[in-house]
Amino acid sequence: MALLFTELFENIGATPKKMEPKDTKKPSKLSQEAGSQESRKLRARRQEKRNIWFGIGMFGLIGWSVAVPALVGAALGVWLDGHYPQRFSWTLTLLISGVAVGCMNAWLWVDKESREIKKDLEENDE
Repeated sequence: MALLFTELFENIGATPKKMEPKDTKKPSKLSQEAGSQESRKLRARRQEKRNIWFGIGMFGLIGWSVAVPALVGAALGVWLDGHYPQRFSWTLTLLISGVAVGCMNAWLWVDKESREIKKDLEENDE
């Protein structure tokens, strides 16, 4: 069929014009942003559905990463207060230390996950 059209154009002396875009400018910032948002939406739809329990599980994981060091610190503090009493409270000191360690642990975990998500987004946008 394409051969037939080519012969027809040659017989009447016209050559078919190639279809080229008139505007070959770089896409605007808005169109790039819209394209990347759309690709993120499509990628999210392709991934397995995450339900409410997944989100609750993530909150639980972060909560336990703070609670466990705090409880270990408190338990160790109670034991130290019983066996090696001081002018200060070992329980309170180690409880606060456990909360600080747990918060740092949770922050590092969330930061790591955030970097992985950002890396995946950048790889898929390219």
